[in-house]
Amino acid sequence: MIEIKKKSECCGCTACANICPKNCIEMREDEEGFLYPHIEKDKCINCGLCEKVCPVKNAKENKKEKHTYIFQHKDDKIRRQSTSGGAFTAIAEYIIDKGGIVYGAIFDDDYNVIHKGIDKKDDLYKFRNSKYVQSNPKSTFKEVKENLEKNRYVCYSGTSCEIEGLKNYLSKDYDNLVLVDVVCRAVPSPLVWRKYLTLRKKQYKNIKYIMFRDKYYGYKYSNLSIYNKNNDRKKEYHSGVESDPYLRAFFSNICDRPSCYECKFKKDNRESDITIWDCFDVEKFDKSFDDDKGTSRVMTNSKKGEQIIKEISKNNNCEEIDFEKATKGFLAMYQPVKTNEKRDKFFDDINNLDEEEVFRKYFPDTYKVKIERNARKFLLKTGVYKPLLKIGKLIRKRD
Repeated sequence: MIEIKKKSECCGCTACANICPKNCIEMREDEEGFLYPHIEKDKCINCGLCEKVCPVKNAKENKKEKHTYIFQHKDDKIRRQSTSGGAFTAIAEYIIDKGGIVYGAIFDDDYNVIHKGIDKKDDLYKFRNSKYVQSNPKSTFKEVKENLEKNRYVCYSGTSCEIEGLKNYLSKDYDNLVLVDVVCRAVPSPLVWRKYLTLRKKQYKNIKYIMFRDKYYGYKYSNLSIYNKNNDRKKEYHSGVESDPYLRAFFSNICDRPSCYECKFKKDNRESDITIWDCFDVEKFDKSFDDDKGTSRVMTNSKKGEQIIKEISKNNNCEEIDFEKATKGFLAMYQPVKTNEKRDKFFDDINNLDEEEVFRKYFPDTYKVKIERNARKFLLKTGVYKPLLKIGKLIRKRD
């Protein structure tokens, strides 16, 4: 029987709940909005399967032969909608062309983040753009297994801990399964996201869609954007990492899952077939890729993954790069986030204060914030924002 003594020992992947032969494990949300297993002990037969599939208790470190690439989807509209270069859409299209189904994180009708399977190319837009909220996998692990047993091609995308949880659940390799993990900083609380969403719904009545990493001002300065159903630009919302309270909460590490602060999956030897992440510094690999529309870095971790990238590169913009150079300095690949000392108090206030009050308390729109916001926009308009970013990176490296 799985027992979570410390919350940092559970990543919320749902493998334990899916594997239970007696269905006596239920994932329940705690006071911080994260899912944890709750066991009906009178039904448990102590088979031990839940412990065997737990990725945190059984974290792997298998050395892999890796290749790394920079990648851009051929369709600029798809790149515009994507977080970086549209690599996952290209992989998903490859799977669907084989009659397969692709699983990844989407918004449901209420803007909760969940995992869902899609088998039509026209619906792949739902996967595009980052989801800075921990996704609820629901019953997708079971669905994946059912589709695999029917000899259908399946692609599953998620964080590295979710991918290891799914692999443990399946307990064997499948030729028709492709696993894609996204290098993540950490997973924020769904409760904090709901609070923020309540705040914005009061201000923006006819929300059409939301983007966490919108390229409204370009790839180098992405925004959290809210678009309205009437396409009225005066009623849209676009705010960057220095201004938007939800982005500020995320990047201050104040609202992440406890396991993220002790993450066991920050490594380059990953259990997926393909790993994807951003490439903001694409100019150091190939200046011809540097068009401010987004570029993905891609790492293949298996022969299967390598074969797929080789195949999709025929119709997209792709170039192999040096592995050491591709991963050097990218902290999210190797280092867990550090705990914000205000985290406990923040969650206490999230549960007891009005959403407007709590975000204003921790992330006020001060003069300093306003100056930085206006300075960024001015620099973007004058065309010097990008060169200054490069200078800033060089200074930080010297320090």
